[in-house]
Amino acid sequence: MDDENASTNSLARQMSQRFRGFLPVVVDVETGGFDAERDALLEIAAIPLSMDADGFLQPQPAIHAHVHPFPGAHIDPRSLEITGIDPDHPLRGALDERLALDHIFQPVRQAIQDSGCQRAILVGHNAAFDLGFINAAVRRCGHKRNPFHPFSCFDTATLSGLAYGQTVLSKAMQAAGHEFDSREAHSAVYDTERTAVLFCGIVNRWRQLEILERESLANGVV
Repeated sequence: MDDENASTNSLARQMSQRFRGFLPVVVDVETGGFDAERDALLEIAAIPLSMDADGFLQPQPAIHAHVHPFPGAHIDPRSLEITGIDPDHPLRGALDERLALDHIFQPVRQAIQDSGCQRAILVGHNAAFDLGFINAAVRRCGHKRNPFHPFSCFDTATLSGLAYGQTVLSKAMQAAGHEFDSREAHSAVYDTERTAVLFCGIVNRWRQLEILERESLANGVV
């Protein structure tokens, strides 16, 4: 048991040191438009990341919530055509914004604690969009326990542009050698899962280069 605890603590230290005390959490939101202050937040999914003994990232299970539009929220019908969301569907199981945020934030805070990190940092494809809607919902609810950094984020559109020359999620996934089902796109859970795979792949590719460089130096290869 002591060995197991020591191993867990070691992994936590690795993660806490990798991103300066920030825990990457992949997030995708589906909304009623592009204006975070005016348009409805309709769906949130989040995936905390963990690190294995070799320093490679891996996704954890997704956390997900459907969200009731806040009072007075605007919903553009064209957005619903893209997402396929019916905000009034009786079986949607939507939560009010405050409860939806609590549902997402609590396990994220637990993941932060487990990893030895100080705060979560949002990872998203065009991450400023997702972070903007999260921040707007936090302000509306007066939520005091937002685990995410309020303005810093990791954007996989930028990272995949650097790594693969592609900025569209589906094309970046294909360039990275991963599947992307366009029929599943614009589901918060699916897009979050795909974005998590993309981000982990890019970070792990860099980690692999570090390992190869260290091995080359150890073997006297320059």
